Amino acid sequence: MFARKLHVEMKIGAERKAVPLDWLDSFCMRNFTGAAEFDDTLPISDGRMEAGLRVDPARLAESMSEWFTKRGKGNGQPVAVEIQDDAATPSSVATGARDAST
Repeated sequence: MFARKLHVEMKIGAERKAVPLDWLDSFCMRNFTGAAEFDDTLPISDGRMEAGLRVDPARLAESMSEWFTKRGKGNGQPVAVEIQDDAATPSSVATGARDAST
Protein backbone atom coordinates (compact mmCIF):
# COMPACT_ATOMS: atom_id res chain seq x y z
CA MET A 1 0.00 0.00 0.00
CA PHE A 2 1.37 3.40 -0.95
CA ALA A 3 0.67 6.70 0.81
CA ARG A 4 -0.90 8.52 -2.15
CA LYS A 5 -3.86 7.78 -4.38
CA LEU A 6 -3.57 9.34 -7.84
CA HIS A 7 -6.17 9.93 -10.54
CA VAL A 8 -4.59 9.73 -14.03
CA GLU A 9 -6.35 11.11 -17.11
CA MET A 10 -5.19 11.59 -20.67
CA LYS A 11 -6.22 13.86 -23.46
CA ILE A 12 -5.74 12.91 -27.10
CA GLY A 13 -7.12 15.55 -29.44
CA ALA A 14 -10.50 16.54 -28.01
CA GLU A 15 -11.03 13.24 -26.17
CA ARG A 16 -10.37 13.03 -22.43
CA LYS A 17 -10.55 9.79 -20.48
CA ALA A 18 -8.89 7.71 -17.78
CA VAL A 19 -5.58 6.16 -18.78
CA PRO A 20 -6.21 2.43 -19.36
CA LEU A 21 -4.78 0.08 -16.75
CA ASP A 22 -2.67 -1.77 -19.33
CA TRP A 23 -0.98 1.52 -20.33
CA LEU A 24 -0.29 2.40 -16.69
CA ASP A 25 1.04 -1.09 -16.06
CA SER A 26 3.29 -0.98 -19.13
CA PHE A 27 4.72 2.38 -18.10
CA CYS A 28 5.30 1.38 -14.49
CA MET A 29 6.76 -2.03 -15.26
CA ARG A 30 8.82 -1.13 -18.33
CA ASN A 31 9.84 2.46 -17.74
CA PHE A 32 13.57 2.66 -18.44
CA THR A 33 14.12 6.30 -17.47
CA GLY A 34 16.36 5.31 -14.59
CA ALA A 35 14.22 7.51 -12.34
CA ALA A 36 14.00 5.64 -9.05
CA GLU A 37 10.91 7.55 -7.90
CA PHE A 38 8.82 5.76 -10.51
CA ASP A 39 9.57 2.49 -8.72
CA ASP A 40 7.14 3.73 -6.07
CA THR A 41 4.07 3.46 -8.30
CA LEU A 42 1.37 0.81 -8.44
CA PRO A 43 -1.40 0.81 -11.08
CA ILE A 44 -4.74 -0.16 -9.54
CA SER A 45 -7.34 0.27 -12.30
CA ASP A 46 -8.12 2.50 -15.29
CA GLY A 47 -7.09 6.01 -14.26
CA ARG A 48 -6.00 5.00 -10.76
CA MET A 49 -2.57 4.56 -9.23
CA GLU A 50 -1.04 4.46 -5.80
CA ALA A 51 2.33 6.12 -5.29
CA GLY A 52 4.96 6.80 -2.68
CA LEU A 53 5.76 10.24 -1.36
CA ARG A 54 8.92 10.45 -3.52
CA VAL A 55 6.80 10.52 -6.69
CA ASP A 56 6.45 14.01 -8.19
CA PRO A 57 3.06 13.97 -9.99
CA ALA A 58 4.15 16.68 -12.47
CA ARG A 59 7.29 14.76 -13.44
CA LEU A 60 5.33 11.51 -13.64
CA ALA A 61 2.69 13.13 -15.88
CA GLU A 62 5.36 14.57 -18.18
CA SER A 63 7.20 11.26 -18.41
CA MET A 64 4.01 9.35 -19.14
CA SER A 65 2.99 11.87 -21.81
CA GLU A 66 6.32 11.50 -23.58
CA TRP A 67 6.40 7.71 -23.23
CA PHE A 68 2.82 7.17 -24.48
CA THR A 69 3.32 9.59 -27.38
CA LYS A 70 6.60 7.96 -28.47
CA ARG A 71 4.94 4.54 -28.46
CA GLY A 72 2.13 5.71 -30.72
CA LYS A 73 -0.64 5.46 -28.13
CA GLY A 74 -2.18 8.65 -29.50
CA ASN A 75 -2.40 7.32 -33.08
CA GLY A 76 -0.14 10.07 -34.37
CA GLN A 77 -1.34 12.72 -31.92
CA PRO A 78 0.40 13.77 -28.70
CA VAL A 79 -0.88 12.21 -25.49
CA ALA A 80 -1.27 14.72 -22.65
CA VAL A 81 -1.45 13.15 -19.20
CA GLU A 82 -2.88 14.89 -16.15
CA ILE A 83 -2.43 13.51 -12.65
CA GLN A 84 -4.30 14.63 -9.58
CA ASP A 85 -3.67 13.51 -6.04
CA ASP A 86 -7.05 12.36 -4.70
CA ALA A 87 -6.34 14.33 -1.50
CA ALA A 88 -5.47 17.49 -3.46
CA THR A 89 -7.69 20.40 -4.26
CA PRO A 90 -9.20 20.48 -7.79
CA SER A 91 -6.82 23.27 -8.81
CA SER A 92 -3.68 21.24 -8.09
CA VAL A 93 -3.40 19.14 -11.21
CA ALA A 94 -0.03 18.02 -12.53
CA THR A 95 0.09 17.95 -16.28
CA GLY A 96 2.44 16.43 -18.78
CA ALA A 97 0.96 18.28 -21.73
CA ARG A 98 3.48 19.45 -24.26
CA ASP A 99 3.22 21.63 -27.30
CA ALA A 100 2.97 19.35 -30.34
CA SER A 101 5.59 21.46 -32.12
CA THR A 102 8.36 20.53 -29.66
